[in-house]
Amino acid sequence: MAKGRLEHANLTVSDPDRSAELLKKLLGWRERWRGPAMNGGETIHVGEDLDYIALYTDRQPHERFSKGAPLNHLGLLVDDIDLAERTVIEAGLEPFSHGDYEPGRRFYFFDWDGIEFEVVSYE
Repeated sequence: MAKGRLEHANLTVSDPDRSAELLKKLLGWRERWRGPAMNGGETIHVGEDLDYIALYTDRQPHERFSKGAPLNHLGLLVDDIDLAERTVIEAGLEPFSHGDYEPGRRFYFFDWDGIEFEVVSYE
């Protein structure tokens, strides 16, 4: 049987630098690459050696999708959920829907572009 893993996700955001800084602080990630992208845009890759999130903008207005269409949320695994929540709050974002059930503690937040993230800790 074949085996695989998620290598990257590509998200359209209004300010890739701001989004990259949040992900670096929240997850301890690094900037892997940045450069020009289609439609005169810019992309920043933040993550680790084998996986990352590409943050793309073309600085053009885009129609917003309603929540859940086409993406419900991205799940992020952290080792210190309390520190992660403080990081989200310090960025001016609002955590919600806190839960503590198998396989771990979690909360959710929307970023500045309405993208929903679930932050989970198994510890």
